[in-house]
Amino acid sequence: MLVIKDLQKSYGDNQVLKGVDLTINEGEFVVILGPSGAGKSTLLRCINRLTEATNGDIFLNGKNIAHVQGKELIYLRRNVGMIFQHHNLTKRLSVLKNVLVGRMSELPFWSCALQLFPQSDITIAHECLEQVGLADKVNQRADSLSGGQQQRVGIARALAQQPQLMLADEPVASLDPKSSRKVLSYIRNSCKQRKIAVLCNLHQIDYAMEFAERIVGLSNGKVIFDGLPESLTPEVVSQIYSGLEDDSISQLVTRMASERRATRLSEMRVA
Repeated sequence: MLVIKDLQKSYGDNQVLKGVDLTINEGEFVVILGPSGAGKSTLLRCINRLTEATNGDIFLNGKNIAHVQGKELIYLRRNVGMIFQHHNLTKRLSVLKNVLVGRMSELPFWSCALQLFPQSDITIAHECLEQVGLADKVNQRADSLSGGQQQRVGIARALAQQPQLMLADEPVASLDPKSSRKVLSYIRNSCKQRKIAVLCNLHQIDYAMEFAERIVGLSNGKVIFDGLPESLTPEVVSQIYSGLEDDSISQLVTRMASERRATRLSEMRVA
């Protein structure tokens, strides 16, 4: 379980996170929804300590990880997987070796330098690749794959860490709709099977509605919505994206409102 209390982050006079409170349960798939600049990426970077929070507490399975250092910080990062927007693969290496990078934190330096992995780690990597539908690509170079397939390698690499928490920062931002849905399905299903909690940043409202068990609306560094996808009304969406002039958002809000009215009319007819 992840518990965040009064998390704040400032860069000089610019306060990016303004007292975020959030709880993520084991195996839960939670999407953080919000416009660019809302603080979504900063929140994830504070959780895995790539960025230091200005104030607040972060508890992972009961331990406050907001200020751990040294070996405790290394242990923390073993237990928090990260899926990046641009997958960050080593393109000249094979798919299998890219996934084995997720096991390096468990190995001595000399073993990593020589790329010598025990059979148990190789087995884990194969299992993770099978889970994301890439069992037949193990020996291919990473740069020979499509963008969606490369992102799935990134998912397998993060799974290979065997983390307790998975953070995904705009994992489908550069993918087409078909690849995006496939990638989000693999993240959701593979983590659900392993009971890994997922905190996923998205700006696509339709994907959030489709895949999330819970949606957190972040705007101007504050949580302004935390609830089930069916509770995300057009009014709430307008609050999350307040002040933005975006035709696609406006159209989606209009469609959501229309669907909501149609549902109410249907319920009235049944009654």
